[in-house]
Amino acid sequence: MKKHFRIIFLMVVMVAASDYAFGLSEAFKNNIYNPGELKPVDSVLKVKIGDVAPDFTLPSISGKEISLREFKGKKHVVISFVPAAWTPVCSDQWPGYNILKDIFEQHEATLIGITVDNVPTLHAWTNQMGDLWFDVLSDFWPHGKVAEKFGVLRSDGVSERALFVIDKEGIITYAHVSDINKRPDLENLIKELEKLDGK
Repeated sequence: MKKHFRIIFLMVVMVAASDYAFGLSEAFKNNIYNPGELKPVDSVLKVKIGDVAPDFTLPSISGKEISLREFKGKKHVVISFVPAAWTPVCSDQWPGYNILKDIFEQHEATLIGITVDNVPTLHAWTNQMGDLWFDVLSDFWPHGKVAEKFGVLRSDGVSERALFVIDKEGIITYAHVSDINKRPDLENLIKELEKLDGK
């Protein structure tokens, strides 16, 4: 019964996320830069499942500095690397996570969004998106240092579209680099969050 309910719920969430993100894209009007079709993956991961996640401290658009270590022993962390502000897929992906906020809370997890853009650019871009419930961090300087640590910095200087799940002990439990041209599947992320229960 629980599994049946979860499948129905996921279908509703995915349809809603698709419509929600599309609606937000319209709000950007002519501000979105379309880079065209890109090489799906252009990096080699430097971390793997079971590794201790590389620690980092980055500035956020809220004006605070956020460190991965501050969540240790308190919350599981999902890191969402996206390539660039003001691009089509990225501008849909992050607002879609607003629909999953309750699921993150249910599994004692938080989300961190990271790009190689500078803080003023991220501030303007996320304001255009509307409210995001999670911290958005700038990996601008030294350029792409955190993306490089994880092995998701592409040869053109942007990061891959990648998701990492890190448990409360700081261990990577999921690492996935998506096709940069496509939004990652929400269902896979929900399954990974469910695996954290009891940890």
